[in-house]
Amino acid sequence: MQRFVNDPDFVVEDMLKGFVLANPEVELAKANDRVVVKKQKQNGKVGVITGGGSGHEPAFLGYVGEGMLDAVAIGEVFASPPAQAFYDAMLEADTGAGVACLFGNYAGDNMNVKMAIKMAEDDEVEVKYVVATDDVASSPKETKEKRHGIAGGYFMWKVGGAKAAAGGTLDEVIAVAQKVVDRTRSICVGLEPCMIPAVGKPNFEIEAGTMEFGIGHHGETGIRKEELKKADAIAEEMVSTLLEDFAFEDGRELSVMLSGLGSTMLMEQYILVGKVLEILKEKGHTIHKVYVGDFVTSLDMSGASLTFIDLDEEIKELMDMSGRPVGMKNY
Repeated sequence: MQRFVNDPDFVVEDMLKGFVLANPEVELAKANDRVVVKKQKQNGKVGVITGGGSGHEPAFLGYVGEGMLDAVAIGEVFASPPAQAFYDAMLEADTGAGVACLFGNYAGDNMNVKMAIKMAEDDEVEVKYVVATDDVASSPKETKEKRHGIAGGYFMWKVGGAKAAAGGTLDEVIAVAQKVVDRTRSICVGLEPCMIPAVGKPNFEIEAGTMEFGIGHHGETGIRKEELKKADAIAEEMVSTLLEDFAFEDGRELSVMLSGLGSTMLMEQYILVGKVLEILKEKGHTIHKVYVGDFVTSLDMSGASLTFIDLDEEIKELMDMSGRPVGMKNY
């Protein structure tokens, strides 16, 4: 493995050092150097935080900024931040109106967030949470509450952060974030595995000439292994999977995200999204906004995730509000 790395065991520390130097709007919390915080705080605003393992950049640290997140707890590569980091992020984000913790549905994150909330309660900081469950491949529709959160978490952060910035109460921020979760679906396809720096080799295999349909963001086994198809056929399969899960009875207004998983060229992403949009329009759906780029990645995995969000007027209005997350300033 040839990478720009100093010590593989300290890639997170080195990344954070560079991140805060490159983005003067944020800093590391004085009490915890695994918490990235927005420097300018707005008193009386609901704090919005998240957290998760490193390796998914620009998630999670890249979404701290105006109109989105106030603080983020940072874990090791593909590992949950400890409860202390979530707790310190909660304290950093609190300005008296409570804190909304919006995170992905993974066992470690669930456990550590709930521990942190109990710690925050002792300091009389009110914290409520919502978990993203957009990955349709991670659990059947009948048990959708067990699904993992992947790239669709971006919309939860964007809309929840906008609601808080607009003066929403903690309950209002939580309610709209949950509505976004309920109306969001994602699916991933992996073509080549990723490599964890400290390991120096892939942590799973995808055989040449095959693809993993429904792969997880850490290499979790997908719905099935298939022979590698042409891009249009892959797009058709991804769209069909998401629409089947939504089970729409009529045409809907959607926003669409096509996110690379780390080493997928923009050329490939536009090839895929072109077919996706063509199919949706043929089926009578209208598109409000299209997001293409690396929004939630998986180190250097070759592959893509496709996300649809079923819009209503509230979500659309909040999604269109201006925001300046430091890792994605044009969104």
